[in-house]
Amino acid sequence: GRCVGKWLTFPLPNKRLARFFDSSLDPLQLITHTMPIEKENNCTWQPGTSLNDPHHHEQSLPEPPILDTILDHIGNTPMVRVNKIAKSEGIKCELLAKCEYFNAGGSVKDRIGRRMVEEAEKAGTITPGVSTIIEPTSGNTGIGLALAAAVKGYRAIITLPEKMSQEKVDVLKALGAEIIRTPTEAAWDAPESHIGVARRLQKEIPNSVILNQYDNPYNPIAHYDTTAEEILRQCGGKVDMFVAGAGTGGTITGVAKKLKEKCPNVIIIGVDPHGSILAEPATLNTTNETYKVEGIGYDFIPKALDRRLVDGWIKSSDKESFLMARRLIREEGILCGGSSGTAMWAAIQAIKQHGLGEGKRVVVLLPDSVRNYMTKFLNDDWMRSNGFTDEKFEKETPERKDKEQYKGATVGDLGLKLAVTVDVATPIDQAIAIMQTHGFDQLPVVSHGTRLRGLVTLGHILSRISSGRATPSTTPVSELMFHFQTEKHSFQEITVETPIDTLTRFFETNSSAVITEREKITGELRVKHVVTKVDLLAYLVKGSKA
Repeated sequence: GRCVGKWLTFPLPNKRLARFFDSSLDPLQLITHTMPIEKENNCTWQPGTSLNDPHHHEQSLPEPPILDTILDHIGNTPMVRVNKIAKSEGIKCELLAKCEYFNAGGSVKDRIGRRMVEEAEKAGTITPGVSTIIEPTSGNTGIGLALAAAVKGYRAIITLPEKMSQEKVDVLKALGAEIIRTPTEAAWDAPESHIGVARRLQKEIPNSVILNQYDNPYNPIAHYDTTAEEILRQCGGKVDMFVAGAGTGGTITGVAKKLKEKCPNVIIIGVDPHGSILAEPATLNTTNETYKVEGIGYDFIPKALDRRLVDGWIKSSDKESFLMARRLIREEGILCGGSSGTAMWAAIQAIKQHGLGEGKRVVVLLPDSVRNYMTKFLNDDWMRSNGFTDEKFEKETPERKDKEQYKGATVGDLGLKLAVTVDVATPIDQAIAIMQTHGFDQLPVVSHGTRLRGLVTLGHILSRISSGRATPSTTPVSELMFHFQTEKHSFQEITVETPIDTLTRFFETNSSAVITEREKITGELRVKHVVTKVDLLAYLVKGSKA
């Protein structure tokens, strides 16, 4: 058997396809810098054939009592029975959680971080002390690579979207990685995206490589070799359903491939957030919204994901995900991250849909820990400000007693000036001039006078202009603004009647707020004011002098 990287494909097509290690054909043009290629051949090897396996494989072994380095503490993560949640949801089958946050770096991505580095070393592509490892990531793969880089002696540069948590950034910095943040809303193939920036850096920095988790065959192979083998060993070879979220797709692809070989009747369930396009059929991907769950979902199909191995998809929302993650922490003592809540919520739906009862076993993969999200879904006020609470949450998490100095005061008591706004048709150079005049770094965007449409920020304008994707004199702000969607909880409505104690909680995760009122007839939002922390501070200072 010969391989150029498409280990995932089966059955293989007879006609010649574009090789994803061919930089002239691959839009990402990343993996060409990491692995040797043979342009004329696709992988012809499959498990169970008489062909020689062209891939390097590792044997899944128990962990020794003393480890040579912390990288040897990757794998052999525990399988934990989920008890209280299963009972409360009326689940009769055995519900198990594969807790991947027990890996050395805190997530399932430690497995591929180490594996991709070691395979690149075997191929002679990278050398400690010489090579620079660059990787576009949502954070966890970056941590896995930075961990390996710290132990082995590589320079690491990580590009990641702005929505990823500060905790991930802090861990990466502590490991010695260099961080470059990119706009969350940038399309995957845009120059300013985390992928586009990584690609540009690779061209500029000598002896640099992008190991590229999206295409690298050793992403799914790492899970085929170890994660799946551990699951089979822990479950005595019996698994009836496996549930995992999909990001790059390496985890679900590698595990599913091995499980289907050993347990032919296993049901593989993939989980994809609303706003992502990974699920099949395509009709499931009907919403075009942003989501706050990290590490899963994409606006393109990574080549590491073989969707033919997935028997069914479930779409998830942020609210369902974060509430379930908090339940796992509170009821099971499992200190997991938000996407773990996504997977567990979806598993419960899938179990009910398929009618799995006593005698059946379901394994749910929990990718990372709560360490990465201490200021996000673990924070009560963050949950409230994003609209992710429900009646049960409020009963179990009482509203904090705010400071007495507010004494029932509302936003209307702050004495705010009328907001400075910009029309949707205004060219961005004029918007910049308005920001300069008033000392603002963002402006509400309106239409028909004061009807709120979104927000335009100086940082986003700079990113678009510097990448050549906007022309200052002709591009209108409507093409760069962040759209407010109240029904999707991406915009919290604050009015002059909003209590100041609510505003203070909002400011714990935001720097300013747009104060609105609704038209009586149409219900449209109109901009009244913009309030900042400075306005709140001025009110408090004035009150203390009264």
